[in-house]
Amino acid sequence: MTPGLIISAPASGCGKTTVALGLARALRKRGLVIQPFKTGPDYIDPAYLAAAAGRDCFNLDSWAMPPGQIASLVRAAETADLALAEGSMGLFDGVARPGATGTGATADLAALMGWPVVLVVDASGQAQTAAAAAQGLARFRSGVRVAGVVLNRVASPRHEALLRAGMAEAGLTVFGALPRNAAVTVPERHLGLVQAGEIPRLEVLLEDAARLITQNCDLDALLAAATSGAGPETAAAPVAPPGQRIALARDEAFSFLYPHLHAGWRAAGAEILPFSPLADEAPPNTADVCWLPGGYPELHAGILASASGFLEGLRRFARTRPVHGECGGYMVLGDAILDANGRNHAMAGLLGLVTSFAQRRLHLGYRRATLKAPMPGHAEGAVLAGHEFHYATIVAQPDAALAAVTDSAGGPVTETGSHRGLVSGSFFHLINA
Repeated sequence: MTPGLIISAPASGCGKTTVALGLARALRKRGLVIQPFKTGPDYIDPAYLAAAAGRDCFNLDSWAMPPGQIASLVRAAETADLALAEGSMGLFDGVARPGATGTGATADLAALMGWPVVLVVDASGQAQTAAAAAQGLARFRSGVRVAGVVLNRVASPRHEALLRAGMAEAGLTVFGALPRNAAVTVPERHLGLVQAGEIPRLEVLLEDAARLITQNCDLDALLAAATSGAGPETAAAPVAPPGQRIALARDEAFSFLYPHLHAGWRAAGAEILPFSPLADEAPPNTADVCWLPGGYPELHAGILASASGFLEGLRRFARTRPVHGECGGYMVLGDAILDANGRNHAMAGLLGLVTSFAQRRLHLGYRRATLKAPMPGHAEGAVLAGHEFHYATIVAQPDAALAAVTDSAGGPVTETGSHRGLVSGSFFHLINA
């Protein structure tokens, strides 16, 4: 199996993404083939990692995915020199109740695959104490091996010397030290980072990140730390595509589709027919199903409301063939979206859903949905694992519920999705069935 490394940290905001992007691009520039992964339910970081590595980045989610599915996705690294996974949140952060393989924590993947962890330590405001925290993480769970640390936001040579002394005392290898004033940042907005495709100077950012890591980290030592674990031997069931010819909305408003689903649909023999609602394109008439992924439709609500070719074409399509929308796609299938200023933007009207961003409230977490009606690719009664992450408030939802939905602790969730005729939608993004 290809050797792997996991880039993790004690908490969010420590610099994992900068290190992972810089390392992927720096090693690629050396001529190595890097297979990127991202732990947990994240759409934004995988696009950056894919751009840095030049290969599709797949999510590995221990709550939603059984071991066999994770193993099947990791086999994408068989032709690579290194499997490089970026963790989410802190190393051991997950939900309280385990799911298919674990709690969704990055540590679950480290234990399952046997890949060592490189901790990115934000050294702001501390010196030797950082080593005590890192040592605690290294000893917290058997089966999770911390190979060493990358020190981030180091203020001065004296600060770095103190940090290195502490790490040496704790028995932890220091792979590098990044200066506090490093000007490598990825812009953010309300759902996290801005999408990779929206940054005109993305290549500049990635090259800057690669330069930062090359100049301040020991790439040879990092490569030597990577190891091949045994991993699970079970095989995953094939991914069921929603149709044979799938009209898939793909642009800046509809970009949140997990890469493993897209790849799984293709592997199952489905044909993907992309179209752009923002360019006023209708679903291709040769398709037998239409899928509207999530994204940022609220940022483009005015354009979508005036895209008569898209809206009329979608309505015609839905008279004879199934249409499904996830999160942002679900909102566009509804009657209207109220933007942050309270302006009403008429949408497709295929469902009675009305959503508002005038009073934002975060809806976040894993979801398990038992379908009360069929949706493309899944029959009534199917149990789906997914994730919800949005700030929209439901103003009206008059249609029948699509599913009975619970959170990771088994508690009921009021955002059940809805369906009408051949049209269905949900706020939860499908990860696994």
